[in-house]
Amino acid sequence: MSASNTFSKAELVTAISVSFGAAAVGVLIYKTFCNKDKCVKPKVNLDLQKDNPKVVHAFDIEDLGDKAVYCRCWRSKKFPYCDGAHAKHNQETGDNVGPLIIKRKEA
Repeated sequence: MSASNTFSKAELVTAISVSFGAAAVGVLIYKTFCNKDKCVKPKVNLDLQKDNPKVVHAFDIEDLGDKAVYCRCWRSKKFPYCDGAHAKHNQETGDNVGPLIIKRKEA
């Protein structure tokens, strides 16, 4: 190998030092500007009833019939009912969310 194709020990030490220094500055900036109170957290509800300050649904037990299946991933096109969208969500994100199933107790 020619000398022009290799790093000298001093160049290698300098490159590593600069890399660690940049990483340390990045961590300090992150901790300074992105503490628990200031960071933007990802939203669960991406597009359902965004004009409402809070999405709430209430159902009477008598009106449910024998079984009701409700969405908990916020991706269902039939929200608040589950349409199975959690399966795609789980595959894409590695999450493990499933529906809320309410059924009458058999007598």
